[in-house]
Amino acid sequence: MMTQNSVEKFLDELASGNPTPGGGSAAAIMGAMGAALVSMVCNVTIGKKGYEAVEAEMKAVREESEYVRRRLTAMVAEDIAAFDSIMSAYKLPKANDDEKARRAAAIQVGLRRATEAPLDCARACAEVIALSRRASEQGYINVISDGGVGVLAGITGLRSAALNVYINAPALKDRDFAEKATAELRQLVEFCTAESEAVYKIVRNKLG
Repeated sequence: MMTQNSVEKFLDELASGNPTPGGGSAAAIMGAMGAALVSMVCNVTIGKKGYEAVEAEMKAVREESEYVRRRLTAMVAEDIAAFDSIMSAYKLPKANDDEKARRAAAIQVGLRRATEAPLDCARACAEVIALSRRASEQGYINVISDGGVGVLAGITGLRSAALNVYINAPALKDRDFAEKATAELRQLVEFCTAESEAVYKIVRNKLG
């Protein structure tokens, strides 16, 4: 699996002339990195003297962040599979009307999958941002900067995933689904951009 490669190998493949992995996979990795940093803040805080009162909260945040991290990591492969399904559909024969119809239908299935995958990624990145706030507000002060990096990774992942929705949604013939997806995404981007900035300021203020 792509996520079992070394970081260097993943970056080499990202930089190659191959279409996958691409921006969707990178978005998922960014989000997963943000979730991992939230978990790190929690792990360092748990058991730390003077932070006994927030230990239960940190354990709860860690459980959620690890769940989200696993989801986002799995989305790397899903993004690749979604793109590959579109490419496979475009290669289908189109010698007659029946073949053209089957090809067109397969392209639409692939496009929908390639829209749903980054939309799911954006939703998961929004969860990372929310968890970053909880970790940054109550986590151990000496690793609080990592909570800030976590929220920045989360919003970068979200906005990156959004671009992958925006590039595929216009080609969907199911306009109701496409418009609902982009409307949801606009709300997510607007809310989470403001939220990520608020969390960044919380962290920055704690650093003096």
